Amino acid sequence: MTAYDAIILGAGGAGLMCAAVAGQRGLSVLVLDHAPNPGEKIRISGGGRCNFTNLHATPANFLSANPRFCVSALSRYSPSDFVALVESHGIAWHEKTLGQLFCDGSAKQIVQLLLDECAKGQAEICMAETITAVTRDEAGFQVTTDKGGYRAAQLVVATGGLSIPKIGATDFGYRLARQFGLGIVPTRPGLVPLTFAPDLLAQLAPLAGLAVPQIEAQAGKGRFREALLFTHRGLSGPAILQVSSYWHEGEAITLNLAPDTDVFAALKAARGANPRQELATALGQWLPKRLAQQLSGEDAARRLADLNDARLRTIADLVRHWRLMPVGSEGYRTAEVTLGGVDTADLSSQTLAAKAVPGLHFIGEVVDVTGHLGGFNFQWAWASAQAAGKALFKP
Repeated sequence: MTAYDAIILGAGGAGLMCAAVAGQRGLSVLVLDHAPNPGEKIRISGGGRCNFTNLHATPANFLSANPRFCVSALSRYSPSDFVALVESHGIAWHEKTLGQLFCDGSAKQIVQLLLDECAKGQAEICMAETITAVTRDEAGFQVTTDKGGYRAAQLVVATGGLSIPKIGATDFGYRLARQFGLGIVPTRPGLVPLTFAPDLLAQLAPLAGLAVPQIEAQAGKGRFREALLFTHRGLSGPAILQVSSYWHEGEAITLNLAPDTDVFAALKAARGANPRQELATALGQWLPKRLAQQLSGEDAARRLADLNDARLRTIADLVRHWRLMPVGSEGYRTAEVTLGGVDTADLSSQTLAAKAVPGLHFIGEVVDVTGHLGGFNFQWAWASAQAAGKALFKP
C-alpha cells in the first residue's frame, strides 16, 4: 500500500481546500473520489458562476443540532480570507445581492484555483476510483479502491451530502461515520422547492410560472424576504428555498405578499378615492395581475364600494398571511444541500476530528452544519477544510 500522511476522501470544495492547506504545510496528501472530475458541485453552482462566499456570513446563517459548533471554524477563516485567495489568482468577481459573491467569468475558475493550490502543496488527486473498504489499525487507516490500496495515519472525510445524485452524491460519508461509531443526525433535503397536493395544485394552476420579486416567507423559525416563484409542482424561488430548510412535513408555510404595505389601510383609502375600482385592480398595485385575481376569488370583479371593512380586512389578511400546506419537497434531485449529517457532538469544533477516533476528520456538507442560500455553504466548506487542514500533522 502506498503511504501518505493524510488521505482525503472527496474532491469537492472542502476536500480540495483541505488537501491544499495540508500539502502546503509539508504533508504528503492523497485525494480520492469516485467521480470522473473534481469540483463538480462547484462547476454547476450559481448558474455556472459559483456563489463562492457571502460577505455577511455569521454562525446565525447556519442550521445544526448545535448552532455554536460552526463558530470556531468560521471565525478563523472569514469570507474576506477566501476573497483574498480569489484575488490572488486574478479571478474577477462581483457582489450580486445580499452579500452574495460570484465569479465574473466561470465557476470553473474556482475549481482551477483549488487545483492550483493543491499543486502548490504537491497533493495527489486520483479521480474515478471507487472506494471498496476503509479499515483502521494501530498504524492508521487503510483505504482500498478498485484500483489499489493506500494507507495514512490520518483520514479526512469530505464526501458531501445526498444532494444532486446525478453528479455523484452518495451516503458514503454517513456509512463511514457509522462504521467508526459516530452518530448521524437524520438527513433531509435543504434549499429545495416545495410541492403541493393535487387539489391545491389545481387551484393554483393559473399561477404556474409566475414570479413575485419580493415576498416574506416563513416556516418554523425561518423567515426570509426574497423572490417567490410558482411552479407546476408547487413553490420555488429564493424565499422558498430558504424556508424549506426550516419546514417539516405536516406544517404550513406563511407568505406575506406585501411585506411593506398596510394592505387593509390601503384598500380602505382606495375605496374612498376610487369606489368604482374593482378589487383585483386595487390589489394589482402590489401584486402581479394573475395573483391579484387568484386572491380576490369571487370578489375579483366587485367594486371596492361594495365591500365592507370586514371583507377588506379578510382580503388584506390573506395577502399578508397566506397559509399554504406543502406535502413535500422535490427531494435530493434538486436540493442544493443536505440537512443533518455527522453529529457535531462527536466532533471537535476546533479541528473537525472525531473525539473517539484519533486521526479521523469530517468536513464540509457531510457534517451537521447547513448554511442558508447565498454562498454560506461554500464558506463552511472553506472554513471547515482550513480547520482540519491546519490540524493535520506529519506523523
